[in-house]
Amino acid sequence: MIKGIFHVGISTPDLGQLVEFYRDLLGFKVMRKFSWPKGIDIADTITGLKDSAASVVTLELGETQIELFQFESPEPRPSEPELRVCDHGLTHICLRVKDLHCEYERLKNAGMRFHCEPQDMGLTWVTYGRDPDGNVVELLEHKE
Repeated sequence: MIKGIFHVGISTPDLGQLVEFYRDLLGFKVMRKFSWPKGIDIADTITGLKDSAASVVTLELGETQIELFQFESPEPRPSEPELRVCDHGLTHICLRVKDLHCEYERLKNAGMRFHCEPQDMGLTWVTYGRDPDGNVVELLEHKE
């Protein structure tokens, strides 16, 4: 029986930059850091890669966890920095927020790029923005 999503993994070319964004700007807490060098068979088996090597930081906010990976090997292919939410694959993560308008202004003033101002969707307020790698981060507030 599947009980729910435990975490989301994001591969990045700049682990430090993405940790700063999710920790310092969005308020996630660093839970653990680890890495593995080339030659760890179980890591290659799990990832489906040959000669993998990576550094990982696990972040947590409430019951949500994000794992950030920076692979040294094999050489990663760059992602599309402006992946559209209609393109195939994982397209965004959604964070529940309190006082979306205030968070929108705070994050926008800190340099986060947004597609639009918060939009009234009836039962919720919603907006999409981008992390430093171009990944879409949805902010959603349920109305009381």
